[in-house]
Amino acid sequence: MEKSAGPAPAGPVPQYPIESVDNALKILLLMGERSELRLTEVADYLGVASSTAHRLLAMLQYRGFVRQERRSKAYLPGTAMTAVAYSILQRFDVRQTVHPFLEELNRETTETVHMVVMDGATVRFIDAIESPRAVRVASRLGQSMPAHCTSSGKAMLAALSTEQLRRLYPEEELPGLTSRSIRSRAALEQEITGVRRRGYATSSEESEEGVASIAVAFPIERSGLRMAFNTAVPVGRLNRADVKRIGELMRTTVDRAAELLH
Repeated sequence: MEKSAGPAPAGPVPQYPIESVDNALKILLLMGERSELRLTEVADYLGVASSTAHRLLAMLQYRGFVRQERRSKAYLPGTAMTAVAYSILQRFDVRQTVHPFLEELNRETTETVHMVVMDGATVRFIDAIESPRAVRVASRLGQSMPAHCTSSGKAMLAALSTEQLRRLYPEEELPGLTSRSIRSRAALEQEITGVRRRGYATSSEESEEGVASIAVAFPIERSGLRMAFNTAVPVGRLNRADVKRIGELMRTTVDRAAELLH
């Protein structure tokens, strides 16, 4: 495995460094760069025996910072890591940095716009600006939904490999929110192929009747976040030309916003 340099140290080496703590933190930093880790990779990266790497991972797993996938034995981010990341996200407030771009989208489209983050197979709506129109999609601020039922989720899922996607959705059958929700992993994979080709994802009454949406994900290699912008429109007001126009507008806007998060 190629050894990553990782971020530069934030200060001088402590007077009494604790190697085990340093190694555990290095694992967390490495997890931030990769979608999964394996025991041998961690041992090689740290330059320690496999037994030492296993003990470090076991302690991180005990505290919920990593979890081990039952079939592949790979280590993935745990609930504690995503909870901490989400909490910091709220306080550091990446929203404050990119909110002006959300306002710009709201002005350009005159529709309801959201900022969305992904946690596992779920998306959370963490910022929103409602359309000024009388007939509009209501804000979903604070709500959580299955990722595969939303354009935002599909946009972010498109950044995963087929193997990662199947690990996230181990069963072929998927739950839905409406009669138009994607109900199978095969259908989701087919949909995601189109998302990768277009650069944006769409949804038509898949999460809520009467609501259509377009979403563009932030490039994780530039922002370090699984995050997306979403424009939600009453389904009767959105035609094919509108979808393409809004999708291209959002791609340009996200690219500019992502520069500030690099």
